[in-house]
Amino acid sequence: METVASTALRRSLDEIRADFPVLARRINGRSLVYVDNGATSQKPAGVIDAISSYYRTSNANIHRSMHELATEATELYEGARARVAGFIGAHADEIVFVRNATEAINLVRYTWAREQVGTGDTVVVTRMEHHSNIVPWQLLCEERGASIAYVELDSEGRLDLDSLSALLDEGRVKLVAVAHVSNVLGTINPVAEVARRAHAAGAKVLIDGAQALPQLPVDVGATDADFYAFTGHKMLGPTGIGVLWGRRRLLEQMPPFLGGGSMIKAVEDDFSTWAPIPAKFEAGTPAIAEAVGLGVAVDYLSDLGMAAVRAHERELTEYALARLGTVDGLTTYGPEDADERGGLVSFTIDGIHPHDLAELCNRDAVCIRAGHHCAQPLMRHLGVPATARASFSVYNGRDDVDRLIEALENAKRVFGV
Repeated sequence: METVASTALRRSLDEIRADFPVLARRINGRSLVYVDNGATSQKPAGVIDAISSYYRTSNANIHRSMHELATEATELYEGARARVAGFIGAHADEIVFVRNATEAINLVRYTWAREQVGTGDTVVVTRMEHHSNIVPWQLLCEERGASIAYVELDSEGRLDLDSLSALLDEGRVKLVAVAHVSNVLGTINPVAEVARRAHAAGAKVLIDGAQALPQLPVDVGATDADFYAFTGHKMLGPTGIGVLWGRRRLLEQMPPFLGGGSMIKAVEDDFSTWAPIPAKFEAGTPAIAEAVGLGVAVDYLSDLGMAAVRAHERELTEYALARLGTVDGLTTYGPEDADERGGLVSFTIDGIHPHDLAELCNRDAVCIRAGHHCAQPLMRHLGVPATARASFSVYNGRDDVDRLIEALENAKRVFGV
């Protein structure tokens, strides 16, 4: 075990790992190495305990009853909203709780985009997008008679900004939807520059921050985005809770996403009026316990310090790139410079399908991801059907990378390559 997390984090890895109960598991007699954080992160005990405590001591519906439990539940829920807002430099009423980043993006599709995108217009995405930031816009364009266009990539998996400018110069772009960090290439995109160019052309900008929030300091104002979507389960929080941040002016102009209880001001026989934001977009009983858990996850990351988290993951990614470079027949994808990428590395090994790699790594108790990573247009661009992926979090260290390399070498021996 390593005793120092990195030169950046103040707490030792042993201390951090002790906060995550699942890391005490053993698989096939070996200690667990979990490097599948791009898919979902593990949860610290504080998050698990907060959810349990809510159900054990404060379970009630929010914004309704006057009794003590309801008051406590409302305070916990809205307190989580305030902490999330502070975490990204926003105001609490700009934070809309949803189920995940996918729902956040679809909320924008069904409300803002349906009213703003029409026949002949263009929605721009990038070649590296997750399906969650492609499919909703394909459906919108099909419905509205618009078209979808792609910003292309350079040879290292960075955005070709000239490609973006060429699309914007056509004068038909209404929305640019871009990942802050690629879930395959690890590329950290220059989202503020993307937003600057898009706004100069009269387009709005939506950023998918699902991979960014767990590892980068993010101030939504500094990104200059109009909408920013992210999810709790990748940033040490529970599943079933995500966030849409939007500019207040836009959120106030947008129609409701879903109709029902809690999102109304008044219901007449023939029409209704809407509650102020963010309640207008939170119909029905929300994911109260999950929001409470997300608030605790935000506190955990804040206590570590996001600048320190970024430095730790950058250092670990640099080490992983160097170690993976020693494996014969292995190809990595994405920028070579760790300064340009987040804490993940996708790779292939000649003669071994990524699915087989993942299965053989599992026998060594190393959890990685394999597949197209919900990014099939990118896989076609790379010329591969799938990749394997190792993605890191605050509880990973160099010893985890060393175990990954050991597992990959074992897989090569099995396949004789």
